[in-house]
Amino acid sequence: MPNTFHFTEDSYEQSIISLFKEMGYEYHYGPELETDTCRELTDATIPGALRKAMLLINGTDKVGAVDEAIRQIRELFSQPLVSANVTLTDWLQNGLDVTFKTDQGTLRSDHIKIIDPVNIDNNSFVVANQWTIVNGNSTKRADIVVFVNGLPVSVIELKSPSREVTNSEEAHQQLQNYMRIVPQLFTACQMLVISDMADTRVGTITAPLDRYMEWKTTDGSYESTVFADFETFFNGIFTKHRFIDIIADFTLTMGVDKKLRILAGYHQYFAVKKALDCTKQALQRNDGKIGVFWHTQGSGKSLSMVFYAHQLLKNLLSATLLVLTDRLDLNDQLHNTFAACSDYLRQTPIKATDGEHLYELLEKRKSHGVIFANIQKFKDRDKLITNRSDVIVISDEAHRTQSNTKTKVDTETGELKLGFAAIVRKLLPHAAFIGFTGTPIEQDDNDTREVFGNYIDIYDMTQAVEDGATVPVYYESRLLKLDLDADTLKLLDNEYEKLAEEGAEEQDIKRSKDENARLHALLSAPQTIDSLCKDIIDHYENNRADLLTGKAMIVAIDRATGIDIYKKLIELRPQWKDIICVVMTQGNQDPVEWNDIIGSGARKEELARQFKDNNSPLKIAIVVDMWLTGFDVPSLATMYVYKPMQGHNLMQAIARVNRVFKDKEGGLIVDYIGIATALKAAMNDYTSRDKKNYGDTDVAKVAYPKFLEKLSICRDLFHGYDYSKFIVGSDLDRSKAISGAVNFIVAVDKEIERESFLKEALMLRQALSLCSSLVEKQLRIEAAFFESVRVLLMRLMNKGDGKKISLHEMNERINELLKQSIKSDGVINLFSDISQEFSLFDPKFLLEIAKMKGKNIAVELLKKLIAEQVQVYRRTNVVKSEKFSEIIQSVMNRYLNGMLTNEQVIEELLNLAKQIAAAKEEGQQLGLTADELAFYDALTKPQAIKDFYENEELIAITKELADTLRKNKTVDWQKRDSARAKMRMLIKKLLKRHKYPPEGMDDAVQTVMTQCELWTDTNDMRENEDDKGYRVDMSDKLLMVAEKQENGYGIKI
Repeated sequence: MPNTFHFTEDSYEQSIISLFKEMGYEYHYGPELETDTCRELTDATIPGALRKAMLLINGTDKVGAVDEAIRQIRELFSQPLVSANVTLTDWLQNGLDVTFKTDQGTLRSDHIKIIDPVNIDNNSFVVANQWTIVNGNSTKRADIVVFVNGLPVSVIELKSPSREVTNSEEAHQQLQNYMRIVPQLFTACQMLVISDMADTRVGTITAPLDRYMEWKTTDGSYESTVFADFETFFNGIFTKHRFIDIIADFTLTMGVDKKLRILAGYHQYFAVKKALDCTKQALQRNDGKIGVFWHTQGSGKSLSMVFYAHQLLKNLLSATLLVLTDRLDLNDQLHNTFAACSDYLRQTPIKATDGEHLYELLEKRKSHGVIFANIQKFKDRDKLITNRSDVIVISDEAHRTQSNTKTKVDTETGELKLGFAAIVRKLLPHAAFIGFTGTPIEQDDNDTREVFGNYIDIYDMTQAVEDGATVPVYYESRLLKLDLDADTLKLLDNEYEKLAEEGAEEQDIKRSKDENARLHALLSAPQTIDSLCKDIIDHYENNRADLLTGKAMIVAIDRATGIDIYKKLIELRPQWKDIICVVMTQGNQDPVEWNDIIGSGARKEELARQFKDNNSPLKIAIVVDMWLTGFDVPSLATMYVYKPMQGHNLMQAIARVNRVFKDKEGGLIVDYIGIATALKAAMNDYTSRDKKNYGDTDVAKVAYPKFLEKLSICRDLFHGYDYSKFIVGSDLDRSKAISGAVNFIVAVDKEIERESFLKEALMLRQALSLCSSLVEKQLRIEAAFFESVRVLLMRLMNKGDGKKISLHEMNERINELLKQSIKSDGVINLFSDISQEFSLFDPKFLLEIAKMKGKNIAVELLKKLIAEQVQVYRRTNVVKSEKFSEIIQSVMNRYLNGMLTNEQVIEELLNLAKQIAAAKEEGQQLGLTADELAFYDALTKPQAIKDFYENEELIAITKELADTLRKNKTVDWQKRDSARAKMRMLIKKLLKRHKYPPEGMDDAVQTVMTQCELWTDTNDMRENEDDKGYRVDMSDKLLMVAEKQENGYGIKI
């Protein structure tokens, strides 16, 4: 086989190991360490290392306590993975209490630490590669494992940087498989890393792939972090002091019944460290101003608050935390988050019911504690709550009600009214204040700075999108669809000029409501609601219902309007009764029929659960204020706005659609109330790069022009091909248009155009997902054509998920695509001249493909199917792999060089397919398994060999060779010269005993050795039929990833 140099997975593995060595880690090659320590391969730890480290940390006089602690730790490795990992994480962070028998037979108790976060050098740091773990009959080998005090706290799965078909999903899937097959490797695991050099991310044992994060800095700087290189990643996390710090304080367990393991993102880690420093400084200054923690909505602000609270409770031993919110629903949501992290916080947060209760909690509990309070509950209190100086007030959404320091006169009574912030300062005069916010402080907002101080840390919208923490939010105006008159539009403009901020003084709110009663009446008029609902139905059904999970939110101007919208939608679409709901507060004076629609508190909780469930039939929620802050539904991609909002209220509301979800290009705000000016005004307070990137995200100005540009490029790439019948023809015409287009673009002379099309068509799809309502029907159909061609081409050229090609799957995928994009209910059959499922072993299929009219696509189909089978041999049979690879490469080279016509190359590929089918039967005829046949082929590769041995003798050598390798399969002889030499000696002795090879044929041994190497490298993965994360050498461009079947790696027959 050709030995072209590539930067392989093994080369990358050595590069990572070098990084760890530079950071001071002790390095061991796994198999050698196994030999040196006589490690049982069922044991995931380094023998003796944990005991040695724990005696150093706890004292050599605590042998009995340490041994009991180790016994309890070892017990965890045989327990269910998640619960064991949760317990061991708690012990890593807090130590464990043990009771043990002394030498004198008495019982003693002690507290033992596993790691030492203070004296870093008391811990041992080891990195090992090719770490073998056995569980029952299964054997797995991890690429790199990082050990602290002998415990495997991080598992790193690498993929070859030069392998095009590898992706992070494959690496993630392999780790999931390993967790199922050898769970003991992950019992102590705090971080799982997946990397192919270009893409390096970290997660936990419960994290889905979209929650794996990059780590883009080594010092907390956010500059130049569009892309993170792998050196920054590994140095940023695994530097000894930071690695211990993260394990000890920045990984937590969340949840009651279902436990989630959560790791802080790099922006959370460094910002919380800054916040702790600012807190200490504020306490020293005694000015109460800690600062403002601005991390854009959707980037994990609530969990940042939990990490910060943990740091305070751990480092400021007397501190009590008071978490202030200004809305009951926000108070509940944030309290629920903290309560779900009670184990990490080492206490359960308490809710203060009123000012007196808060007084009791702060005065009677002089240290620690996390207390939640709603600012409305004690705003009228006159009596001091506490004079303590060690109370840390954590304000959520700091610039809303909580930063109002102004004193105003009540116009009705003449009394002086304090602003809410002034009230809190009066009741808690010596407390220190920190503000957490998802939106920036407004330029003219001096109150927030006066209360909290300056910014502690900024994680802006641009950085969050670059990091994949959030997605962009786009805007579409449909105000004109309501056909409002000029007077109403003028009233709307006035509304934004005098709109009262939530939390302003009562008389201002009252005046605002009085002045806008006429506007509300006009917007609530039956004819306006009718126009609104008809347009929402049109927009949703034609553009958003089939996008992701179809979740959408309608924001109504008030509760009565929300009810009217609900009634009208149900009237126009009775079938929507199960997919739509109303979520709003209730009042004592509400009409009876409202209660039936809104329901009880328990009903709201159930609706929240259903709306968060991606598989629930509930798709659309009508809201007024509830669910507009602190309510996360990642798949929610659409918000219809029919309520005047501005400033941070507006930005918080629209952030409901900025959460990350698979295939989500961005969130869409559909405007029926004229919020464009308010959006631009709100963006003025954001960072300069935010204003540049997201200052105007109107889909008519951003996505639609991009759509037209990409559509034009796709048209140009298909110049000379007539696909008009896809737009106006029958289902059969559409089928032929798609397959014909693929046949056109896979022509030998269109390689550049083909690569360009795949990129441009993907951007066309992305732009259309945002602006489809602006695109006329014919252009949408045309875009659907290009997307169908792109999807089919991806499958045919194997640039997608690496799965085997299947006629049924391809037809099903294209039909579903057309059904969603252009509401086509027809049935597409992409290959009308093929009736059989794709199979090289079906003579009927081979006959049909020979007669296909689209010769280019016939060549690609045959090439892909043959490459799939060659890949099977590449993983199992070195001789047949070489033979068939050379044949197909020779055929395709002649074809690409113009030496073969389409008809000739198809004929040669069909002949090769017949050879492959014949080769499949050889093993059965000889009575050999597929594995044994591979060794037989290696032994008999030199044609003259059979002149020296009887066939029975060759079969006997084959079986003995296979049996020897099975018995020694855990010995990794491919990675190290010394280990390889031992295995080579074993094989050579076996062959010598059979007087193999004959004199003068010494090269034959190398072929046998190569086959043995191949077998040992792939044997582990065959024990797990779901494991697709295997390595592939990409020196042969024709190699494809074969999907594993129950009977081995093969194609369906």
